[in-house]
Amino acid sequence: MITRDLSNEVLSLAKQFSAVAVFGPRQSGKTTLVQHLFPQHRYLSLEDLDIRQRAQIDPRSFLQEYPTEQGIILDEVQHVPELLSYIQTTIDREKKKGFFIITGSQNLLLNEKVTQSLAGRIAIVTLLPLSLHELQQKNLLPKTIEIAALRGSYPALFADTQITPEILYANYLRTYVERDVRSLKQVGDLNTFQQFLQLCAGRTGQILNLTSLGNDCGIDHKTARAWISVLEASYIVFLLYPYYKNYGKRIIKSPKLYFIDTGILCTLLRIKTSLELMEHYLRGSIVESYIIADVLKQYYNSNERPALYFWRDTQGREIDLVLEHGTFLSALEIKAGRTVNADYFNNIEYFRSIAPETTDYRVIYAGDEDHHWPQAPVMSWQHTGQLLTSLTSQQKNVQKHSPSNT
Repeated sequence: MITRDLSNEVLSLAKQFSAVAVFGPRQSGKTTLVQHLFPQHRYLSLEDLDIRQRAQIDPRSFLQEYPTEQGIILDEVQHVPELLSYIQTTIDREKKKGFFIITGSQNLLLNEKVTQSLAGRIAIVTLLPLSLHELQQKNLLPKTIEIAALRGSYPALFADTQITPEILYANYLRTYVERDVRSLKQVGDLNTFQQFLQLCAGRTGQILNLTSLGNDCGIDHKTARAWISVLEASYIVFLLYPYYKNYGKRIIKSPKLYFIDTGILCTLLRIKTSLELMEHYLRGSIVESYIIADVLKQYYNSNERPALYFWRDTQGREIDLVLEHGTFLSALEIKAGRTVNADYFNNIEYFRSIAPETTDYRVIYAGDEDHHWPQAPVMSWQHTGQLLTSLTSQQKNVQKHSPSNT
């Protein structure tokens, strides 16, 4: 079994809250994680039609069937969201920490229900597919970033050597559309939605233009916005917003579109081999998506709110990833090449001149070795799994030696 970086956070929160919710995409390992961490809890899967029907018919009696000294795992609770109100009653009566462990894979349907019913009683964490660090801990990280991006990060691929990424993700997408999306009122035409999803794949790493995306799919920009929200809530895509010192501009300016898992992305783009990926016109954007998604996982695995942005000026100069830790700012350039050249640092040099508050600069590239260039350190993609830990340590060191602390 692959040890998940989120494990200690979940155990810690279970000692502080009566309920802990682990949200994330289907097959990201939520069930395996909670069953491993809470082996004494009674496990109930609401994917099971018999259990689901009992919970829907009489939620109160359903919860009272189980001994209160044991604790309960409710898997895929989005199927019976009305249970959450009755969970509140049980929590207030029993007053036991870590009694309810809940999982769910449709953030869109769950967030409002959880907020209304269990505010102050529940801690929520997000479990995404496997991170670079988790794969490295088991020596499962592929040799090249092309193989890693094509393979994606879903645990099933690393547990079953017989299954291929093409088969896994094709079936994952079919199940996602036919089971999850069908239940959402925001989506009426499933065939058009599938086309929309493929169009999103072709825009990976690009500024999101809802009008253009909608026109290409035959829908209006309001529908396109709603469908992007569905994909975000289903943990298929995420949006990276531009960095501005003015916080208001970060909200109103257009974000970039990325996929949380590049295995799904490559399947949508019909990329079947690492050689095809090497020659694909979106190779750079796919590599960006892989690295940025992993930094996103690092935040979630530390139970921290992600503070990730990109920066671009009117001249087209750009920093791929800007990380903000209070007053600590880090600028990262992501390159798909395997050979470092001086051009890699052009945007970093310019950003340094206009953002002197930035305290960390790095280039992440597709090669195997780290390098120390005068302009900035160069990191292999294989060594970025602990990036957030490294930046946090560096931030503490900067603060320790700042004039205010001396």
